[in-house]
Amino acid sequence: MSSTAMKKKVLLMGKSGSGKTSMRSIIFANYIARDTRRLGATIDVEHSHVRFLGNLVLNLWDCGGQDTFMENYFTSQRDNIFRNVEVLIYVFDVESRELEKDMHYYQSCLEAILQNSPDAKVFCLVHKMDLVQEDQRDLIFKEREEDLKRLSRPLACTCFRTSIWDETLYKAWSSIVYQLIPNVQQLETNLRNFAQIIEADEVLLFERATFLVISHYQCKEQRDAHRFEKISNIIKQFKLSCSKLAASFQSMEVRNSNFAAFIDIFTSNTYVMVIMSDPSIPSAATLINIRNARKHFEKLERVDGPKHGLHMRMR
Repeated sequence: MSSTAMKKKVLLMGKSGSGKTSMRSIIFANYIARDTRRLGATIDVEHSHVRFLGNLVLNLWDCGGQDTFMENYFTSQRDNIFRNVEVLIYVFDVESRELEKDMHYYQSCLEAILQNSPDAKVFCLVHKMDLVQEDQRDLIFKEREEDLKRLSRPLACTCFRTSIWDETLYKAWSSIVYQLIPNVQQLETNLRNFAQIIEADEVLLFERATFLVISHYQCKEQRDAHRFEKISNIIKQFKLSCSKLAASFQSMEVRNSNFAAFIDIFTSNTYVMVIMSDPSIPSAATLINIRNARKHFEKLERVDGPKHGLHMRMR
């Protein structure tokens, strides 16, 4: 791997109690949802450096949301907080009783971003959606999304509904991190080539520590639009269960009458999942193909990796 780390500053902001630290702890610190209840409020700014895909380092600034801190961010700390930002993630508690104040602080963030980091990408997470009655969730999210997009102009804002209790958190964070991967187009091209060569229905690439989906290629239509995030959530929980037993998760094969799914360590920073429905292709052949592709994808994880595509002989 390249010794030069590529640092990306990510601001995590929102009112106190909106759920910022809980989601960060689940995604990056291997907490499970029920354990986040013991987390205290963030005081001022908590800095953490999260190594992602080997040489990409997320410089995560978790900013406490108490009024005093928020006012300081926009005055005395303005340049320090909002300079060189790659991504702003603003978290809204969907049940907040101070929506007007939330929106005011969000607009103040946008003004500071426009002034100091005009090229930053902006994401809004409408959080704690599990607290909303199920038949009202679509309507409430759509209304909030329209308000946020209007308030964000001239900046573009991408909105997600999230909850720590289901797969929506993984969907949002996978989409956010995807924007930060430097050679993602090249990675996707090679993943498509790999899937076509081995005649897979679908191939997914997961970041090894977080199990966020960072790339995928689909050859056949799949019914469940939320399958990636569900898999991330399930496997992450299974990995945690393994670690509690002093065991390490390496690989898994699941098979039924319709398909076989293989999850295996791929590179030093990723897992791969391969879905096969052709019964004439034995498991051993798929596992050999995964092994043969590893060295090609190891090269792609370097920022200065090769520009050629994947042309490999499969068994």
